[in-house]
Amino acid sequence: MKTLVIIIHPTFENSVINKRWIEELNQYPDQYTLHNLYTLYPDEKIDVEKEQQLIESHDIIVFQFPFYWFNCPPLLKKWLDEVLTYGWAYGSTSGYKMANKKIALAISAGINKEDYSANGRYKYTLEQLTASFEVTFDYIKADYQPLFAFYGAEHDASPERIEKSTEDYISFLKSL
Repeated sequence: MKTLVIIIHPTFENSVINKRWIEELNQYPDQYTLHNLYTLYPDEKIDVEKEQQLIESHDIIVFQFPFYWFNCPPLLKKWLDEVLTYGWAYGSTSGYKMANKKIALAISAGINKEDYSANGRYKYTLEQLTASFEVTFDYIKADYQPLFAFYGAEHDASPERIEKSTEDYISFLKSL
């Protein structure tokens, strides 16, 4: 079964890290289904039924996005609000279509890792700042996995670090 990687990057054409990750994933079409929300829905009108069918056809789902303003891009929030419907994702005997599916986040963060700590500039870890995702996916009975992150994109996005993160990302995906 392929892993579904849902890409949510509003300015993908300007991306360095997410673009490199996707270039690498494109080399393994038999292992990964790549699904770019901003490309598919430039008007942000989400085809809920299509999205639900895509989710149902995969056992591992990864949401890949840049982390800014301490949150996800707005289209991911809209996707969660519209796709995770009552009777499909939760709340009825026929719901919970995402139950037991492995769910993970793959995040590129501009800030250095040490700034995401109790003693750091932003006082919270990335795991704490993304806790709402964990709660959401727990609520719909999905199997939430630890996140993958590239830290410091604004400070050190050297080709060497990006290549190392790409290797690490592939290893992370294979471990799910």
